[in-house]
Amino acid sequence: MTFVITQACCDDASCVPVCPVQCIHPRPGDPEFTTTEQLYIDPSTCIDCGNCAFACPVEAIVHEADLSPSQAEFRAINADYFTAHPLKDVQPLPIERRRLPQPQQNLKVAIVGAGPSALYAAGQLSEIPGVSVTIVEKTPMAHGLVRTGVAPDHDQTKLIGDTFDRVLRRPNVTSYLNVEVGRDISVEELQRHHHAVIWAAGASEDRRLGIPGEGLAGSVTAREFISWYNGHPDYAEHEFNLSGPTAVVIGNGNVALDAARLLTQPTTLLSKTSISDRALASMRTSGIEEVIVIGRRGPADAAYSTAELLALSHLPQVDLVTNPADFSDPEYKPTTSRIAQAADFARRRAILLQATRRTGTAPGGS
Repeated sequence: MTFVITQACCDDASCVPVCPVQCIHPRPGDPEFTTTEQLYIDPSTCIDCGNCAFACPVEAIVHEADLSPSQAEFRAINADYFTAHPLKDVQPLPIERRRLPQPQQNLKVAIVGAGPSALYAAGQLSEIPGVSVTIVEKTPMAHGLVRTGVAPDHDQTKLIGDTFDRVLRRPNVTSYLNVEVGRDISVEELQRHHHAVIWAAGASEDRRLGIPGEGLAGSVTAREFISWYNGHPDYAEHEFNLSGPTAVVIGNGNVALDAARLLTQPTTLLSKTSISDRALASMRTSGIEEVIVIGRRGPADAAYSTAELLALSHLPQVDLVTNPADFSDPEYKPTTSRIAQAADFARRRAILLQATRRTGTAPGGS
């Protein structure tokens, strides 16, 4: 028997150092770690100890005997990763003990922002004896995109916020919320009172497509829409017109699938999530019957993860339809360097074609 990493994986890697047989990959420092969709457990070397499940901050690690029907495919997803990346002479992770240089025993660091990158940095720095951290955040709440970017129905992913809260409660970490750099305090002031300043405020503007009609009514950015349904204070009073029968989502990454899933998910399920009351009320009267996801590139290069596609395919009362011709590209020939991508593509093709066979093929659908 083995443990299985499922969709909620946040790449935090807390599970990696506690594994006594080093069967969780990729690990921090591995070339694939920064680009991987999630972490994976090798079923052939897992000894069923459960250390990883206890360490996981988002409850993404489940014993294979306890997998729900919607999680069952992750057993094969984990195993397939090691088919593409066979383990060879895995060495134990080195234990790092960070210390300040002797001449400097009192280091003050300011971090602008209180999202995941800021709080991971604060967590690492505040573990070093002699370091104190000051966090400056312009909104009244911490956690950043964990709170306002992660879809409200991904409640397990949001559990990483509990880890961040433990960082914020450390005695050498001080937080100033609702304080904006440039309005309430200057960068120069931060530099004057700290040895270093880390800028982790995130992206505050949208990437525009640069196409005619982009600014017309009814055309909104994903950042605006997602901030709205997650209750971000800057978008609390926004209104989005959901009265039409069709919505179009441009892009085929995880954010695009989040938007498509939220627009089509039954509100009886949404009401059990952290979605904002204003967005839920609007979606209860929504007239949207069809969501079209448009990607510039084909499914072999789609930016969404297999886990996000599975979540969309399991929605009750929702038909996921694609065009089978999109998967018959004769030029797509897996090579050794693309074996992992080939495995992902094959699995995504199977998910989409199986869903399409259940519902019937719609020409040109996605």
